[in-house]
Amino acid sequence: MVKNDKWIKKMAVESKMIDPFEPGQVRDGKISYGTSSYGYDMRLSNEFKIMKKGARVLDPKQSQDSLFDTVTVNDYIEIPPNSVVLGKTIEYFRIPRDIVTIAFGKSTYARCGIFVNITPFEPEWEGYVTLSIANTTSVPVRVYANEGIAQVLFLGVNEICEVSYADRKGKYQAQKTITSAKI
Repeated sequence: MVKNDKWIKKMAVESKMIDPFEPGQVRDGKISYGTSSYGYDMRLSNEFKIMKKGARVLDPKQSQDSLFDTVTVNDYIEIPPNSVVLGKTIEYFRIPRDIVTIAFGKSTYARCGIFVNITPFEPEWEGYVTLSIANTTSVPVRVYANEGIAQVLFLGVNEICEVSYADRKGKYQAQKTITSAKI
């Protein structure tokens, strides 16, 4: 069952499931963020990892950190045509054991050729979300820091899992920075 705004607000306050938490929907000339009817619109921080010029191959089985430059912006980043940057959320998430999530990029960005890839947040995963932001167009596209980037939906389960992400000591548990692929 998808959890509603009342449940999200309660969990954000009681268990700090989302921190910092925006209880309403913020718009005011911004790409919206905050609580929605059945989810939460996450904000994009101002930190990014951009592929260095001359990098040849990304291999998920090899350390990738040396292939990226870390960039901090004030307002926005322009993503070059046909390229990908990594970003992270402003919000830190703590997912309860009886919840799993799915997330989708915001339609405002999708209509500009930006696709945001986010994997599910498993039960008892916590951390800042690392986002893969892809520009599929032939022109640069601006992506705005401190504004909405994607919506996460919280799904209640019928039975609690036997082994959670925390129990497995998942490799992306409690990440504080933009984290590239690990094996």
